[in-house]
Amino acid sequence: MARSIMSMEDGLHAERLTRPGNMSPGIGIVHLGLGAFFRAHGAPWIAEAARAGGGAWDILGVSLRSPSVRNALKPQDYAYTAVELAPEGERFEIIENVRDMLVAPEDPEALLSAMSDPAVHIVSLTVTEKGYCHNPATGELDPNHPDIVYDLAGELPKSAPGYIVRALQLRRNAGRAPFTVLSCDNLPNNGKVVRGVVLELARLIDPELADWIAAEGRFPSTMVDRIVPATKPEDVEQLEKAAGYYDAAPVMHEPFQQWVIEDDFVGGERPDFGAVGVQLVDDVTPYEHMKLRMLNGAHSSLAYLGYLAGHETIADTTGDTVFAAFAARLWQREIIPALAPPAGVDLNAYADQLLERFRNPAIRHLTWQIAMDGSQKLPQRILGTLRENLDAGRESPGLLLALAAWMRYVGGTDENGDPIDVQDPLADRLRKLSDDVRGADKVSRLLSVREVFPADLAKRIEPLLRPVFTGLIEKGARASVSEL
Repeated sequence: MARSIMSMEDGLHAERLTRPGNMSPGIGIVHLGLGAFFRAHGAPWIAEAARAGGGAWDILGVSLRSPSVRNALKPQDYAYTAVELAPEGERFEIIENVRDMLVAPEDPEALLSAMSDPAVHIVSLTVTEKGYCHNPATGELDPNHPDIVYDLAGELPKSAPGYIVRALQLRRNAGRAPFTVLSCDNLPNNGKVVRGVVLELARLIDPELADWIAAEGRFPSTMVDRIVPATKPEDVEQLEKAAGYYDAAPVMHEPFQQWVIEDDFVGGERPDFGAVGVQLVDDVTPYEHMKLRMLNGAHSSLAYLGYLAGHETIADTTGDTVFAAFAARLWQREIIPALAPPAGVDLNAYADQLLERFRNPAIRHLTWQIAMDGSQKLPQRILGTLRENLDAGRESPGLLLALAAWMRYVGGTDENGDPIDVQDPLADRLRKLSDDVRGADKVSRLLSVREVFPADLAKRIEPLLRPVFTGLIEKGARASVSEL
């Protein structure tokens, strides 16, 4: 590891992490949305797979919006530290396979050129649910999304689907094979979702292009699992003290990791994932449902209720025996009965493992962070299970309480009347729907948001949800949870 001296704002000097002078075998992956999660999960695993099986699988990172990650990583030659946070202590690993980074708005043509390079075999993405420019309730492209409107107005795009379509168009025009599109976001059937929005957008641009993508392209679904809390300034300071060098952009993560990928790549071109523990399967759906509903569904439920009850992190929330019992009940009585387990997986043991992971005191995963973008997350994390329970005649008091907590949360004030900084693509609309009505009438208003609640489901859950919401307002989150 090479280091260079840089001046810190406080006038002290620290050694800054930089990349050793080793040669790159070449960039084979362009990753859209180079945030903390992919840098803590995907990039380390790809580096390990490349070491095991060889090949040119270094990564070109991309930010579709802000230059902040690029600006932090560039002085370090894009090397950074992944910090494993275990109850017994921390472990550091320097990740070096991100070789460059582009900020799309600065030079969209450079990004399209990179994506159309024949050496690139995979375009992966972690752009969060809202980055797909789709309707979360239906999975279909939203043609009225501002970024899609922009993409259709010219040849230089703004959205992730827009860049994928235009880069595939360049490859087709040049007589090149398409790249594999590898979604790593928390969406059920994420490969099918991205394939659908890409084909819809391509058909609006050029129907023959859409036909070519449909025939030649590959969009494997994946399931990714690793808890990655947001990096805080104190994390950077702590790493400098513990490791002896300054890293402007480390990532924090738990010890656990899982990656399940449908083994369907253009020309079979991929890193040797199987050699390093990535699960390559024919159908990822059972794994997706297990993770989205058990981990993410419980995470969101605990986040909204825990936040309202005054808990800052998931570890704090599950350290409260009332909420730990709530999570166990949610899994055993409401979520597991609606799941078909993957082959060889014990869902009860998985639930026990999840609670242990949630309780990890070294992971400061903020309830406020998990609560972000709820309008995009609820359909996959909670509403699917709720619908299946209704169809089967099973009661879902915990899921309904979590939904009521989301409705209170997006109203913009907590149980003490203090303001909540609601981060959601629909935040203003949700707040307006809540503002001029009282009590359970807010439930009716919020259930009218069709991007979140399909009409038939809204009609079925409204009479069940109104008294739950009223009870939450009257008793508060912790008391409501304790009475389940």
